[in-house]
Amino acid sequence: MLAEKTNTAQQVMDSLSGFAGKVNFISDAALADSLRYLETYGIPTNKHEDYKYCNLDAVLKREFKSLSAPAETGADINALRLEDTITLVMVNGVFREDLSDKTVLRGLHISSFTNLSEKEKTLLTQQANPKNDAFVALNTAFSGQGFFMTVERNTELMIPVHILYVSDSENPAMTHARNFIHVEDSATATVIEHFVNIKNCKVFSNFLSEKQIGNNARLTVYTLQDEGTAGYSVNTNQVELLRDAYYDNTTVTLSGQVVRNNHNVVLSGSNSQAHLYGLFKINGNQLVDNHTLMDHKVPHCESNELYKGIIDGKSTGVFNGKIFVRKDAQKTNAYQSSKNILLSDEATINTKPQLEIYADDVKCSHGTSTGKIDEQAMFYLNARGIGKESAARLLLQAFSGEVTDKLEVDSVKQLVEQRLNYLAV
Repeated sequence: MLAEKTNTAQQVMDSLSGFAGKVNFISDAALADSLRYLETYGIPTNKHEDYKYCNLDAVLKREFKSLSAPAETGADINALRLEDTITLVMVNGVFREDLSDKTVLRGLHISSFTNLSEKEKTLLTQQANPKNDAFVALNTAFSGQGFFMTVERNTELMIPVHILYVSDSENPAMTHARNFIHVEDSATATVIEHFVNIKNCKVFSNFLSEKQIGNNARLTVYTLQDEGTAGYSVNTNQVELLRDAYYDNTTVTLSGQVVRNNHNVVLSGSNSQAHLYGLFKINGNQLVDNHTLMDHKVPHCESNELYKGIIDGKSTGVFNGKIFVRKDAQKTNAYQSSKNILLSDEATINTKPQLEIYADDVKCSHGTSTGKIDEQAMFYLNARGIGKESAARLLLQAFSGEVTDKLEVDSVKQLVEQRLNYLAV
């Protein structure tokens, strides 16, 4: 649905206009496209079908007046590092080389956006089109100092790369973190994208990551979202898979007042595979909105999605997943599932699985289920001397396990399990 520009869009642009044009890593054409889109369409409201349950225009209008944020932090970054990983640090959307690990790995290259090669510059905005989405346009026009990560062809990174996105501000702020991850042909890498809000300050984080996975390459990503009760975020991943490529992402939302995840995957090479897993556990009046798109462009590709939600209090969960199979994408296998547990009569889940198929030789399915904790299982555990609270915790852990078992980095799995236990009923 098209919309007129909102006052919020004008507010954002006025507040950030001093930064436009200062980012020499974005082409003039992309910058112009971004500003033109924002001036024409503005920030989406709940009148937009894709934002029906997530009115970000209202959030920006109500919560955020001052939109600048410092690049400094007084936080102890060492306390946030994960064992046996290489850590890269971004503070309020700005890549901080001085806080990042200096460890050198063969085949791994990290470049700040000010030091991009001509080849790297041509890849920026190639995946994420600023003419199609307001928050991509905002990030493209106003992103700060991001980084470009390359894993050289035929390289297998034996150590995961931990990217730490730190929000740290005394005043309400909007940040625009951005990166590009390029896994070249026959390379393998594991990346941990970890979002934290140090002071539980009001920050609107508009994150954008473009990922290109080369021929016969593999990329595994673990996304941990933990931005507290004052954190608002839009997280956009735009991913392209080439021939025989493999992409696996597990997103665990541990906290955040409003969290919107846009995960768009384009399978543009034959025999490529993409797997998306998600888990969120929310309470109070939190909102977590997961939107996914699997775009099958060529034959002989496979995709699989599993998203699980545990919703308590007056919180709201949303899952909107679309499988798009183009005319030439014969022999496609695509599966999608959304499963949810409501712990409160006032909790809400909205699910909208979608199939749009233009090929005739495919196997595609989707499904969704929502309910309370299994009463028979609770009775069984209670009858064997396990209290109600402990029994509920065991059942929720079992429900979550199908997703958390995908976390194969020990330090990541331990962190998630600790936080989930802390949040458990």
